[in-house]
Amino acid sequence: MADLLGRMTRPEKVGQMMQLDAHGDLADHVLNRHVGSILHTSPQRLVEAHDLTARTRLRIPLLVGEDCIHGHSFFPGATIFPTQLGMAATWQPELVERVARTTAVEVAPTGVHWTFSPVLCIARDLRWGRVDETFGEDPFLIGELASAMVRGYQSDGLGDPTAILATAKHFAGYSETQGGRDASEADISRRKLRSWFLPPFERVARQGCRTFMLGYQTTDGVPITVNDWLLNDVLRGEWGYTGMLVTDWDNVGRMVWEQRVQPDHAHAAAAAVRAGNDMIMTTPEFFAGALDAIDRGLLAEGDLDAAVTNILTLKVELGLFEDPRRPDPERQRIVIGHPDHTALNLDVARRSLVLLRNDGVLPLAGGCVADDSGRGRADDRPARRIAVVGPLADDAQTQLGDWAGSSGQAGWLPDGQPRELIVTVLDGVRAYAPPQWSVTHAPGADILTLAPDPEGEFFPDGQPRPQVVVPCAPDPATIADAVAAAEAADYVVAVVGDRIELVGEGRSTATLELVGGQVALLDALAATGTPTIVVLLASKPLVLPASASDAAALLWVANPGMQGGRAIAEVILGLVEPTGRLPVSFARHVGQQPTYYNQIRGQHGTRYADLTQRPAFVFGEGLSYTTVDYSDLRIVSTDLGPADTVRAEVTVHNTGGRPTRETVQVYVSDTVTSVSWAEKELKAFRQVELAAGETATVLVEVPVADCTIVDARGERVVEPGSFDLLVGPSSRDEVLLRATFTVVPTAGEDAVGRR
Repeated sequence: MADLLGRMTRPEKVGQMMQLDAHGDLADHVLNRHVGSILHTSPQRLVEAHDLTARTRLRIPLLVGEDCIHGHSFFPGATIFPTQLGMAATWQPELVERVARTTAVEVAPTGVHWTFSPVLCIARDLRWGRVDETFGEDPFLIGELASAMVRGYQSDGLGDPTAILATAKHFAGYSETQGGRDASEADISRRKLRSWFLPPFERVARQGCRTFMLGYQTTDGVPITVNDWLLNDVLRGEWGYTGMLVTDWDNVGRMVWEQRVQPDHAHAAAAAVRAGNDMIMTTPEFFAGALDAIDRGLLAEGDLDAAVTNILTLKVELGLFEDPRRPDPERQRIVIGHPDHTALNLDVARRSLVLLRNDGVLPLAGGCVADDSGRGRADDRPARRIAVVGPLADDAQTQLGDWAGSSGQAGWLPDGQPRELIVTVLDGVRAYAPPQWSVTHAPGADILTLAPDPEGEFFPDGQPRPQVVVPCAPDPATIADAVAAAEAADYVVAVVGDRIELVGEGRSTATLELVGGQVALLDALAATGTPTIVVLLASKPLVLPASASDAAALLWVANPGMQGGRAIAEVILGLVEPTGRLPVSFARHVGQQPTYYNQIRGQHGTRYADLTQRPAFVFGEGLSYTTVDYSDLRIVSTDLGPADTVRAEVTVHNTGGRPTRETVQVYVSDTVTSVSWAEKELKAFRQVELAAGETATVLVEVPVADCTIVDARGERVVEPGSFDLLVGPSSRDEVLLRATFTVVPTAGEDAVGRR
């Protein structure tokens, strides 16, 4: 390593720190700027990039990155899973780990070495455009699922030819924006960061996640890119992190042209290097800027060495000097879209669906069971008629969500993933309803069109601005067609939600309502009196009209991936049990933002003067086709020391006639704290399979060391005193059983676990 570093020229060192977009001039990137990494690379251009690298003086292999967020997003035919928010609704770390492992297996033979995933941001303001990329609103659940995803990507070590680099992003506090606007100032104190936003990152840092991506935003006026306290005191200092830091897209340039905290690219490059950044993503001006900074004395050439060493170290760990892992077409044919991967995708989609309301209409097929083909078996009951309506009932690409082919980031997949690989809701109902049932279809509404941004087609750095969303007006004729279908049916399945134009970076929304003619459609369907099952296919929780929230049934499906339509049909028909639970709360109105369950104590009252503050649906909620009673919560030992574990037993009884997988949730409430703190926090959960009528005693455990707060000095501690253990099916107070335990301090201490 030292020998290679010593043979590198100054431009080669600067180039090694650069990651550039492969949409540009690859020959210039590789031969003239000596780039260490590329991203957003079509399969064809990736081969060209490798060939160019072989012509360079030192032949240092490329590190190829891509946004493989919920599958190999931009590779034709790859398995596209539910979005990260959908995965979170499974509450199953082992399933998420299998998703990441499968994704890595499909990614590795395509010549990509590095995925910019998982996202550890906390979703609180639902207007933010990237809620779908998160694991929801709770730091503990995020930590559990993100750790599982890192394990899946990186396997048992980067030497595994199917391992890829994981990226923890966006470090840190990126989601806590002003007004839900993407990349705006995040007004977060250091204590608040330590309380909620840093714990998931600390967990994956200590677990061995090899790269961290820095957020776009400023905090206390300082861009994260140059935040010395966060990057060096905390991440590299306290946590001992030795992995690589990569900026997000043009973070260094944005300090010049957007945030305006640096006068030019030379100063910005110098500041970024001194702060400890290793890889500079898509700031082409960094090359000249860093060289200029050295010439002007703003930076020494030796200041580059630590970053270059970190980059080369990862390339060594991946074995790229021996095998640059060029695309392997034969291996691609074997593993990409493998039937086992499709089966896993279906399982994840099934587990991700969250039933939020059911007046008894579901399951439509009652006790119907699947035949050998997977569809509902014919029985002696009358044939039923289902009208599948709504603008998203047969929208294959929207079902996949962001970072999935047609979402705008990959020009080589303009039409998205192959249609034949995607099962829409309409496809699913037609395929899996009992054969004697009839299925009709009517779109019923349009959602939006696009118009140019009045501020211009491009941002100052040359990147295209997203077009502006223009909601479609309700069309009476289109609605009338859907109403006629509903009136002729026994049941309506109405699929509504959002589209990709309302989701993602730079696409935060000022409202949370259904856009276009969708509310008018739902209102008209409600007026028919035909029982309506609303399928909310939406990237995040939306504010729903009464015609949706009071419908016969309401199913939230996030963006459920390629097999989503089959999973939805199976749940609606009763072929599969609904077991998903919300990883994020639903607001009743947009004015509630931010919306999350673990609110700080102390506000005056529990409502606004004019409207309720109570969420429509809360973190952890979800229905089954049965009912489960909780009783007899008992803590084994109620007086505990700092090294002890809270052990409790609770009885769960399936009182209905169908099986279920119950997610037993465990919260802790510190009854009196030295500083203001959340009323309760998730600390553990267990999933239990219960047959119809079955009773089980469930053991739940919480280490006392996890019952922490962050005190006034910014230190995470366990304060002695009384605590409540809360156990139940969701975070809603009225469904939680409560038992008390006491933490006794070590002699002579007023707090334990101080650090």
